[in-house]
Amino acid sequence: MNREYSKIFSSMLFPFALIMLMWIVKIAEYYTKSDFSEFGILPLKKEGLIGIITTPFIHADFGHLIANTIPMFVTLSIIFYFYREIAFPVFFLIWLFTDVWVWSFARGGSYHIGASGLVYGFVSFLLFSGLIRRNVRLMAISMLIIFLYGGFFWGVFPDFFPKRNISWESHLMGSLAGLILAVYYRKRGLQREVYHWDDDEEDDENADYLQNDDEFQGKR
Repeated sequence: MNREYSKIFSSMLFPFALIMLMWIVKIAEYYTKSDFSEFGILPLKKEGLIGIITTPFIHADFGHLIANTIPMFVTLSIIFYFYREIAFPVFFLIWLFTDVWVWSFARGGSYHIGASGLVYGFVSFLLFSGLIRRNVRLMAISMLIIFLYGGFFWGVFPDFFPKRNISWESHLMGSLAGLILAVYYRKRGLQREVYHWDDDEEDDENADYLQNDDEFQGKR
């Protein structure tokens, strides 16, 4: 039991540290009365390349940051618990793919900021990875993700939020990155459970009896 608690705790460390860094950046921006939006992604502009690294730490306001905090902590902790072997590659590749694609294909003329692209990537990875692997526990996680965050996927359709200035491109790119990595890493980590039925054991026992009968007949 102590080992299980240790695994749960260790799975939360990296997500917690990442979120704390996001909050430190936002608090620093607030108290210095600065605007860090220029560290976001500015598509197809050289000065916007820095945003590929920094944009998950930049948020429009505290409401924006709060909206990303809980789902990021929950989904990333689940990835580090159930997919420990590939957690860091999945994390960094979702980050890289999402932000590079946003820089390459998103609307220009404005900065794309926030960690929601990563959140969509983590949600997508957990959802599709569990379904692809057909492992009971991982499929249960997929169902939990659908229950908790299924509504997230409406965020990839800009027409549903015409009055909100959201980066639906980040949501779409993150979702695609999560799906691709779920397929790519499908053979790493937990797999579908294979059950062995008692019939095989009974056949082995019958084989022993037949062998014993042969030995007995030979002695006669």
